[in-house]
Amino acid sequence: MSSLPQRPAGPVRTQSASSFAGAFDVARHKLDKQLDKEMRNELKSLALVESDSSTPTSPGSLASDSGSGTPNSPGSPLTAALTPLADPDVAEDFAFAFDIDGVLIRGGKVIPEAVEAMKVLNGENKYGVKVPYIFLTNGGGKTEAERCKDLSGQLEIEVSTGQFICGHTPMRELAEEHRTVLVVGGEGEKCREVAEGYGFRDVITPGDIIKANAATAPFRKLTPQEHSNSRDLLARTGGDLSKIVIEAVFVFADSRDWASDLQIILDVAMSKGGRLETRSETFDEGPPVYFSHNDTLWAAQHEHARLGMGALRRIVEVVFSDVTGGKGTLRAHSFGKPQVPTFEFATRLLQRWREDRHGLTSGAPPPETVYFVGDTPESDIRGTNAMDAVSDNEWYSILVKTGVYQDGTVPKYVPRVTVDTVLDAVNHGIEREMEKRKAAALAAPVVAAEKGAKMQLTEQENAVEHLEVVV
Repeated sequence: MSSLPQRPAGPVRTQSASSFAGAFDVARHKLDKQLDKEMRNELKSLALVESDSSTPTSPGSLASDSGSGTPNSPGSPLTAALTPLADPDVAEDFAFAFDIDGVLIRGGKVIPEAVEAMKVLNGENKYGVKVPYIFLTNGGGKTEAERCKDLSGQLEIEVSTGQFICGHTPMRELAEEHRTVLVVGGEGEKCREVAEGYGFRDVITPGDIIKANAATAPFRKLTPQEHSNSRDLLARTGGDLSKIVIEAVFVFADSRDWASDLQIILDVAMSKGGRLETRSETFDEGPPVYFSHNDTLWAAQHEHARLGMGALRRIVEVVFSDVTGGKGTLRAHSFGKPQVPTFEFATRLLQRWREDRHGLTSGAPPPETVYFVGDTPESDIRGTNAMDAVSDNEWYSILVKTGVYQDGTVPKYVPRVTVDTVLDAVNHGIEREMEKRKAAALAAPVVAAEKGAKMQLTEQENAVEHLEVVV
């Protein structure tokens, strides 16, 4: 039997391996050049690179319908991504949320650009896309159905309660926890009606208390209609108001009479366990006081912003401390913006709305980006940025100049972008999403090419290693 060939000595093996490695490097270099050429050709076809010395076009030109240079090829991913659809499509990856006062409405009158903005969201745009949206306002004082009816007429669209949250909407979740409650704010009996609609079983108003004891607010006299609407607590208790125990105070809407409402809120907060016309010795027995929001200012018809519920809360806190000598405990809480739980509540509402109205799959992940449009840095922008910091998806804050924010000032809470009107905000958000789609379309062939190149390189490296072993 003949002997097996002997393995070459070290120097011979090294020379052979080096030659294979050199050939491999040459092959890799050629592949890199080929890949680079293919990538540039792809970019050229997308009208983004015109020559080796050209620079990318501006974002504005990317968003336009046409541009200079080579047109997009009909079958390219970018063309497919941006071609207007024959039938309106529903955006699954983004949505909008709007404040109302100062963004859509000011002083009871619609801001003109708001009507056009709603049309754009409902599909009247060059991309033919319908964008889901909801309304999140700190305002209140009416039922959600009433607010939606008003807003429908102002914006010339149908607004559903399924896409609407006002400041006191989340309070409905406390209806089972508290039986007898004091509800403050709003016009006439509207807030009592709202609270009862939420399921609160025993709703008392400041008017009820003043009717029972006019000395409670010496400078407030009920009108005949207020006196008629207010309920008779004396008949209910046999003249002993201390039999009524207030378990919680809810400020549903802005006070129409700060002096009397402030007095009654303080009386209850300093009472013995919420019992009317009693006074605690420790001032730490009173029930919790819930405010539907904490906005100090809001945009009304006046050229300057007006005081809001946040100002009332601050007064309650300061006066409570002064009257009790600083030794009491006021359990005050706020709903509404900028509280993160309010934005989480909005997220759940948006999910249901996308499913119910737009037919998106139940249980689908939330949109990748929610654009929130507001006019108040201290609530709208602060809350959106805070939500963005803790949420898995992106909350993108847009500040408009039609409300509380004064153009030229530096807001304490900085938005992602500041624009003139809500229409500008909507256009900005949609164009930003189209830019993201372009980027994804551009990335697809590049990623595929890189993946293929890596596979080829891996195969060649394996081949070189095999040859080295054989040699």
